[in-house]
Amino acid sequence: MELKYKGSDDYGITSAAVEIELALDEIDRSMGLEVDPVPRDMIRLDLPMPFTGNTKAIEEALVQDLSKHPWAGLPVRLRLIANDAAEQTGTENTEAMDLPGRRFFDPLAGAIAEQRRDLLWSPENSIRVHQVLLATAHRPDDVFRSRKAYLVTRSAVRRLGYALEDGMTDAEIEDVAEFLWQAALLIEEGDLASARERLKQAQDRLEEAIRNGATDEEIAELMQELREAMDDYMRQLAEEAERNGEQMQQAENPEDGQTMDQSQLQEMLDEIQRLMEEGQMAEAQQLLEMLRQMMENMQVAEGQGQGEGQQGQGQQLMQDLQETLRQQQDLADESFSEMQRQFQEQRQQGQQGQQQQGQQGQQGQQGQQGQGGQGQQGQQQGQQPGQGGQQGQQQGQQPGQGQGTQGLSAEQLAQRQEALRQLLDDLQGQIPGGGPDGEAARRSLEEAENNMGQARDNLDQGNLPEALDRQADAIEALRDGIQNFGEEMRQQAMQEGGQGDQPGGNQANGPNNQNQDPLGRPSGANGQIDSRDALLPGEDAVRRSRELLEEIRKRAADQSRPQVERDYLKRLLERF
Repeated sequence: MELKYKGSDDYGITSAAVEIELALDEIDRSMGLEVDPVPRDMIRLDLPMPFTGNTKAIEEALVQDLSKHPWAGLPVRLRLIANDAAEQTGTENTEAMDLPGRRFFDPLAGAIAEQRRDLLWSPENSIRVHQVLLATAHRPDDVFRSRKAYLVTRSAVRRLGYALEDGMTDAEIEDVAEFLWQAALLIEEGDLASARERLKQAQDRLEEAIRNGATDEEIAELMQELREAMDDYMRQLAEEAERNGEQMQQAENPEDGQTMDQSQLQEMLDEIQRLMEEGQMAEAQQLLEMLRQMMENMQVAEGQGQGEGQQGQGQQLMQDLQETLRQQQDLADESFSEMQRQFQEQRQQGQQGQQQQGQQGQQGQQGQQGQGGQGQQGQQQGQQPGQGGQQGQQQGQQPGQGQGTQGLSAEQLAQRQEALRQLLDDLQGQIPGGGPDGEAARRSLEEAENNMGQARDNLDQGNLPEALDRQADAIEALRDGIQNFGEEMRQQAMQEGGQGDQPGGNQANGPNNQNQDPLGRPSGANGQIDSRDALLPGEDAVRRSRELLEEIRKRAADQSRPQVERDYLKRLLERF
């Protein structure tokens, strides 16, 4: 949310704040919003003040992320409050507006986010939310593209079910809501393929808007969607390269073959938006098509010079960890299939028991008939053993049929889980020491190993639902360990590469080089500014300064941060 505001006072404004209240009379009370909401305190945020200059006339902007708040996307009313040096207070009320929140374009992500909103709206919705989520996760292969998103959703369903049995508490509601939020994000952002598809859809919608002569407001909204999709795709591409120990190639211009970094891609988006605002739709569409080709040509290339020595051993260890993760994911899938098979078998047995009870009841009714009826019953009873034998034969065939499709039993799954745990234990001992990322990798892998051991015990006991939860935790910890280990390898590679530089030289002053200060200037020897370059800040340095200033303002206004941190940030703003 970005809230721009102005203020003026003869004595000078000393502080300002905004209070946000739910506009209950403006809400469409349908579906999960029919019941009365649980009472919540208003949102109160301190408004950033100018860190220099006169405060008799101010014009600032508040940037705050409220996307996870239960009121996000619902009508609210804002009340601005300002205090001056004479201890006088002025207020200003606004019309009802929707509290800005995260938009979910994926239908499944939007549906899960809606169930989260209904759960936070009132505990009375908990039973219906539980039923909807159960139905959503009933056949995951038909609904979920991401295995991780399904496991997170399933954990939320189980926690909500346990809470309903024991009585819901506020802490349990918040816990389930956080799981649902993470699941919605995983579905919306997804993996690299999902991010690529989202980028393609954003480009298609913008091209269609250009052809149909959309308004400026629609174009601005679609451009923002395209920027977010591109940022997400670039981030997913970089993470994929880091996990695989590879390096990401830059986008290549199809016309002149020149490469472009992410900042240049953003400049290209700015140019597209400018052309559309000026009505030059043909030129904007041509530039958009060029952007599409550039993004499609982006790929991940294997790193060079990493096949020997310590880097080569690290690459092999990274591949072994990734293979362990893949096997753990496959094992979780097989555990889920076994749980489904057992459930279907129990349901079939229950149906057969109901059929037998029906047949016994029918025999009892026939026993009350006349003599002729008794003779007929005798004939039927004479046939009954044969029928029972046939039924027993059919029941005897059931297990054989199940064994043909069931795959591994719970005991076999436990054995495979133990083998994976031992493999991870061996790999964990090969993680090299050194930086904090290596330590973090070891801690994550140790957590994964513990979860694997608990999953093994649950499988031995036949507790498949609990085993699936522990397997999901193991998968998450494995992912964290692999990511931390990849970062450790990258840091080691940078250090080894830096040792070959000439003294006092800065040969690799790229955007991520450690030999730069926060404004992107080369730091030179011993952390000092390199005197060979101009000291006047360029355009990138000015842009970076603004970004840092906005980030400090944002954190200083974040009420969830500790008071001591916010006081420190405010002192920074007053000083600079």
